[in-house]
Amino acid sequence: MNILHVTTSPMGNASQSIKLGNAIVQKIKETHPNAVVKITDLNLLPFPHLTENQISSIYTPVESRTADQKKLLEKSDEAVAELFDADIIIVSTPMYNFGIPSSLKAWIDHIARGGVTFKYSPEGAEGLVKNKKAYLAISTGAVFSEGAYKEMDFTASYLKAVLGFIGITDVNTFRVEGLAIPGISEHAATKALQTVSEFNF
Repeated sequence: MNILHVTTSPMGNASQSIKLGNAIVQKIKETHPNAVVKITDLNLLPFPHLTENQISSIYTPVESRTADQKKLLEKSDEAVAELFDADIIIVSTPMYNFGIPSSLKAWIDHIARGGVTFKYSPEGAEGLVKNKKAYLAISTGAVFSEGAYKEMDFTASYLKAVLGFIGITDVNTFRVEGLAIPGISEHAATKALQTVSEFNF
């Protein structure tokens, strides 16, 4: 079993989303002790935002790409290969202003590629990254799973939508939330880790 753990927080070992994602990894490894874990840290090794030349390279047929175009797509090609190699994808991310960090959006822009991870036909779009499971480990200052802010959660909904679009439809979400709210923050991490402990991976 291959596990791809994509992390985004610049907080390192202090990151609640990374701690939650690591707990998911450890729980999976209880059942699959020989699982190989590949960590893609988007804070240490960020993906560049797409440029005109990169977009042009993506839409140039493989057999027609120049050496420069192939070079421009090396990082994107590596990310796509890691995605296809993985059996399980874990995305650990904080919520920034109701959405995902730009580093995670840049990674998505490099893996969501027409003709590679999805394609269009007369019947519509088809995701090509099949037979995978994904887990989201999301940290938030407020509570977004329910209550007044639920409609403002564009993190889980967006990630589920884009993963589903490329073919990864088996997605479960774990949250450590309320980290900025007195009376909730003190127990937020314990509650989140408990949900992981009780989940049947």
